[in-house]
Amino acid sequence: MEKRKSKKIHKMRGRRAAGYGFSAGHRASGQRGGKGMAGSKKHHYQRVMAENPNYFGKHGFKRPLKMIVGETVLNVGDLDEAADRLVASGHATKTGRRYTIDVARLGIDKILGSGKITRQLNLTGVKSISVRAREKVTGKGGTIDLPVDK
Repeated sequence: MEKRKSKKIHKMRGRRAAGYGFSAGHRASGQRGGKGMAGSKKHHYQRVMAENPNYFGKHGFKRPLKMIVGETVLNVGDLDEAADRLVASGHATKTGRRYTIDVARLGIDKILGSGKITRQLNLTGVKSISVRAREKVTGKGGTIDLPVDK
């Protein structure tokens, strides 16, 4: 039967530091240079820079919320899909094949050009519109009422 290999600690019993250097060697946090981020600006600086180079200093800028203006945007394809629902709810009117939609009343600031258009749309109260959206609406025979520049 084989004998188990004895652990090193059994050999070190009776010696003052049991192989851990000075007498308080394997106690508390002194052996590893402190707990947590202790020494991050001194003896552990190299380790901190290797793990996270952006740990020290200020980075970036946070704009005040009152300065951020959020625009409500909608794609022209979504407006085309919702045309019948808008007529049913009273937010738009239908005259023949033309749908007249008051965009400002819906709370939309800008119209973007993604999506397909299958109807003639007359858009009123438009604050701003992308070039592609304008091409799509006018290409199907629709009109856009934009504010006049001063």
